[in-house]
Amino acid sequence: MQNTEQTVPSTEEHKTLYENIVIQYDNKQVRIHLYDTPLGKRFIEALKDNLDKERILEKNFCFLGWADSKRDLKYLCAELNSNIAQINSFKFNPEYPKLKSFDPIDFQFPGALPTGLTGNNHAYLKPGLRLKHDACNLLHRYFEELQGTAWKISDYYKQADTETKYAIRQLNNLCHEIESWVLSYRKSVIDPEWMRPSQITTFLNAPRHDLHEEDYELFKENRYDRELGGVYLHWSQVGKTLYEVFRDEHAPVMTEAMCSEINHQKYYSGEFDIEWGDTITEDTHPFKKKEMDEFRKWLKENNYDWEDPKLALGYIKIGQIDMKLAFQNKPFTEVYNVMKNNLNIASIHTIGLRSWENKFPYTLDSNDWKKIQIDNLKEGYESRSMR
Repeated sequence: MQNTEQTVPSTEEHKTLYENIVIQYDNKQVRIHLYDTPLGKRFIEALKDNLDKERILEKNFCFLGWADSKRDLKYLCAELNSNIAQINSFKFNPEYPKLKSFDPIDFQFPGALPTGLTGNNHAYLKPGLRLKHDACNLLHRYFEELQGTAWKISDYYKQADTETKYAIRQLNNLCHEIESWVLSYRKSVIDPEWMRPSQITTFLNAPRHDLHEEDYELFKENRYDRELGGVYLHWSQVGKTLYEVFRDEHAPVMTEAMCSEINHQKYYSGEFDIEWGDTITEDTHPFKKKEMDEFRKWLKENNYDWEDPKLALGYIKIGQIDMKLAFQNKPFTEVYNVMKNNLNIASIHTIGLRSWENKFPYTLDSNDWKKIQIDNLKEGYESRSMR
């Protein structure tokens, strides 16, 4: 099914801050207009702090769902197994069971199987190239047990050395990157306009801040709509949301164990995500409305209130890329073709009465990119007494 809806970013509907964010990629620059809300003002101050402190941009967990990326499934599995080998080499006390290694076939059904679109959610009729959720769920369980949560760090994580802490962190990063790549690669084969590429802009050791009471209403304003060039508050904690459980576990009956794994968003961190997929909203796409109706029904059946803002049901949209300035409002496929050759952030700066800027000269082609990250994570561990 081809998306024929007009892409109309929502910037003009909002009052925006005087200050803008400018991102310089290798050969492309974009400007972000931030919405004028109390959270928007606090967010840009947190971002300035990340830039001022020259925190390292986490480039190996930045561009997700880009089917043309060099970081394909074979590459990601090799990275995953390298980190698993590091974890298995560490002597935990008490001992943690050895992690299994993974192959591409663990995450993706072969393309030789029937591949294509199916109606009425009969995915099993054409399983080719689809994501295998079981391996992702196992990997996520490894990560949650070894690291814990933002408010309760695992004893395994506390005793691990820096290299092992880094490897544990990569279990989560690579799990999400694998999921995103498999989903987008399948779409690139059967229906390219429905690829869902995104940008996750995170900094090592970025401080977290509690969301304010007033911020939670912003979840209700946007809910699960995603707009091309939309800028969203980053999820800066460990665990699954209710929507992820509903979507990934096929609307299960909630058990006590499942409930214990749910984390409602409670932090912001001066980090942000950008939607580089085409616009999909509940108002303009009937399939999205149907999914949200089913989600609301599932919430009610499991005693959750859709109108409760503290459940953080949705994505907080904090701003919008100026798509006219950067791309002359071209359609998604043309934007994708530009951005797929710019999967590296060279600098980020804010423009206002005073500018903050940080350049990020290393790339994933640099020989020392892992050492740069491990060294900076070590500083954070020592300053926060996490060992």
